[in-house]
Amino acid sequence: MMLTAVMWQWDAFQSVRWSALAVLFSSGVLVTPLVAFLWRRQGSPEGVLILGTGVLAATAIEEIEARPDGPFQLIGVVDDSLDGRRVSGVTPLVGRLNQFSAIVAATRPARIVVAMDDRRGRLPESALLESRLRGVIVEESFDFCERLSGKLAIESLRPSSLILSNEFRQADFTRSPVRQAVRSAICRLCAATGIALGSPLLGLIAAAIKVDSEGPVFFVQDRVGRGGIPFKLLKFRTMRESKDARGSEWVSDNSDRITRVGKWLRRFRLDELPQLLNVVRGEMDIVGPRPHPVSNQRLFLDNIPYYGFRSMVRPGITGWAQVRYGYANNLEEETEKMRYDLYYIKYGSLRLDCRIVVETFALLLFNARSHEEARSRVRKDRWSNARLGTVSS
Repeated sequence: MMLTAVMWQWDAFQSVRWSALAVLFSSGVLVTPLVAFLWRRQGSPEGVLILGTGVLAATAIEEIEARPDGPFQLIGVVDDSLDGRRVSGVTPLVGRLNQFSAIVAATRPARIVVAMDDRRGRLPESALLESRLRGVIVEESFDFCERLSGKLAIESLRPSSLILSNEFRQADFTRSPVRQAVRSAICRLCAATGIALGSPLLGLIAAAIKVDSEGPVFFVQDRVGRGGIPFKLLKFRTMRESKDARGSEWVSDNSDRITRVGKWLRRFRLDELPQLLNVVRGEMDIVGPRPHPVSNQRLFLDNIPYYGFRSMVRPGITGWAQVRYGYANNLEEETEKMRYDLYYIKYGSLRLDCRIVVETFALLLFNARSHEEARSRVRKDRWSNARLGTVSS
């Protein structure tokens, strides 16, 4: 009888899971391509002229060439160094600094990226000003690279730029108390609706967890919330209870404890569903940086630059770092994810939130990480090591 009950619970769980995935897949097949098409439809790529041949220039070139179907097309590089040779192994120099005005007139770039490591007395200021007056976009290589890559070079940020600048208060949801309240109300409404509509699925998952292994249905853990205030995060339990009360928090160190049901819940992120209740309680939002365990807070504060900025906004069920990078299993990977979190805090908007939600569903449907994550895990951030301290102006 017990075996029959277990098999029935498991069959019911499988049936509901595949039914839910079928509905999500049908919606995704119709919606995701349309959203992707509209998102990427930006007309012809902009021609970009790089000013400089150092680390900053090589990084800007690398970011452009990593996206052959992206919004930018590289024209070439202008500088006095390495004349006749190639930058980043690919792009040829198109001229020297004293020819800059003539080069701009001949190539007609839509954007000029200033990427000179040493610009003292070398920057063609009058020619750049003339280009701006003619409608050409002129910007720093750091700004260009962070928008193109979707992350910030935290090693290159100066404390003075954060103290004196309003750039980290420009995000839509941190700029206005009214917008914060509206965003929170929308998140709570969506979460309450999700709980109501998904209650049968939540019940079946709870039953499957209880039948599969001993222990509670829910995993409750102290996590860091907005302003550094701890809260109780809820998840479906996916692991057997640890015998070591001071065990590691890294996912890779606990893979042997994952249960059979937990494996499927983690694969489709269904273990995160109880966090809808955290959203209803106002402790989390739908989108935001993932909340870290309180036990890791001191480690991250001591080792990750500007880590405290994560607490400027409420944590989320999904986030920019999650869809662009995924799970972190060591301090180095957490630092990499921090670059994406800071980007979200700086540029957060309703448009970016919608993009994150769409990409989250795409990852759930196809169970694969984005191309951006694959790139970020293979190639290291050379531009994140190009500190502003090495740039003279």
